[in-house]
Amino acid sequence: MSETADEIARLRAELATSEARVRASEDRARVAEAELAQARAIVSTSEAMISHLRLEIARLRREQYGRSSERRARLIEQMELQLEDLQTAATEDEIVAERAAARTTKVATFERRHPARKPLPEHLPRERVVIEAPTACSCCGSSRIVKMGEDVTETLEVVPRQWKVVQTVREKFTCRDCEKISQPPAPFHATPRGFAGPNLLATILFEKFGQHQPLNRQAERYAREGVDLSLSTLADQVGACAAALEPIHALIQAHVLAAGRLHADDTTVPLLARGGTRQARLWTYVRDDRPFAGGAPPAALFFFSTDREKTHPNRHLAGWTGILQADAYGGYNDLYREGREPAPVTSALCWSHARRKVFELADVADAVRKGKPAHAISPVALKAVERMDVLFAIERELNGLTAEARRDARQRLSRPLVEELHDWLCTERSQMSKHNPVAKAIDYMFEKPGRWDAFTRFLDDGRICLTNNAAERALRGAALGRKAWLFAGSERGGQRAAFMYTLIVTAKLNDVDPQAWLADVLARMATLPVSRLADLLPWNWAAGRERELQAA
Repeated sequence: MSETADEIARLRAELATSEARVRASEDRARVAEAELAQARAIVSTSEAMISHLRLEIARLRREQYGRSSERRARLIEQMELQLEDLQTAATEDEIVAERAAARTTKVATFERRHPARKPLPEHLPRERVVIEAPTACSCCGSSRIVKMGEDVTETLEVVPRQWKVVQTVREKFTCRDCEKISQPPAPFHATPRGFAGPNLLATILFEKFGQHQPLNRQAERYAREGVDLSLSTLADQVGACAAALEPIHALIQAHVLAAGRLHADDTTVPLLARGGTRQARLWTYVRDDRPFAGGAPPAALFFFSTDREKTHPNRHLAGWTGILQADAYGGYNDLYREGREPAPVTSALCWSHARRKVFELADVADAVRKGKPAHAISPVALKAVERMDVLFAIERELNGLTAEARRDARQRLSRPLVEELHDWLCTERSQMSKHNPVAKAIDYMFEKPGRWDAFTRFLDDGRICLTNNAAERALRGAALGRKAWLFAGSERGGQRAAFMYTLIVTAKLNDVDPQAWLADVLARMATLPVSRLADLLPWNWAAGRERELQAA
């Protein structure tokens, strides 16, 4: 018995030692994580400071030597956009460093020195919001309390075409029995060290990412309206809002990647680089089950990359399986290969892309406008477009029906037309040279094994759409915005834009005003438990507003 007791005691001692080692390792890991976050914050702050000093030097030189060239003015505008991205990134990194330091007691939090904030303009009207005063002492419960003063927190808020400062008054009361002071807590701000109200923050975010107005242009407009908000101040708020909205973005991402079918597409985004710009990419993955009467709300997920390598779709959709509706871009091929883990993705190609290639050779209006001769219009291409248009007309009638009803109608109406089109295209292609432009357009649908199967997969699955237009519509805003913001100032800036496009486009897909939604989310996030954050998703938010209106 003594040997057994000794063995048990020895094992307990070894277990305690192992647990102590594990705890020590976890502590070291937390310290290392905090130190890394602190170092990143310091680097981001240093980069922002260097960019700020370079911008000031450029401005001083321009003032000294005059407006010598349009190129110099353009350079200053580029530097302002770079500074905006760097300062926003610095704020994000600082918040990450503070959160990491809070998880350990061995690393001091990193604190970036902020410029002294200017007092809010005196000429703006003040609206006093007085928090209900306590009726009893918060310490002993005595009712013998008297007012001894008040603290006023000023929040800059905006309403359409009108600025105001909201003064939230917190009255102080002291107890005559125990001399303790009672006072309501300070109001919540959506951003750390914040002075901007949620409506102002939503306005800044939506104008930058929804209306494609860079922060320097916003600052100029606000100054004309009598409110001086510097570029660095606005950039701080954008970075802080991006950090605050991360849980909502994560919920949308999980919702999109839970779909059994996705639309995918990408578009070019100019990225500022040494000596000019280079071509980066904005990717989108859209979940939209409305065409087959699916119950899941629509949502869009965006990513940014500096190139169009196939590694990006592999990373975006790692672990996802289902049907991917896209063009024939080869970067998706790894997703379709046999042996992919957890399973191959099923390809469903877009008929709009196929039609577009032959339509360019049959566009009579374009030929007339450009003065092309009649023989420039291909009769084969024109006939192919006419045949495809019949399929598109059938699909318009099936939109919104259930998946089963769509599949049955396609088997009855579309399959004979698709089989006839296949035979006719093969016959016409056999009579053409490989250098014929129409032959190249036809080869788009046949050139690789399995390509035609991917085009005709919609006939056997009512969930699949004929086109990938849902993804193209999601990217339309970014394509239009390129003319306004010209380029992304940095890779972090492009990633931040993709983050915000996810929120804004998802709100639009659910017929929700993105600005009103963002304002309400920023105002309510801190008061909701994590378990109820899903209530703030655009589709749940809209349903809640509808219930409130009906109750009223």
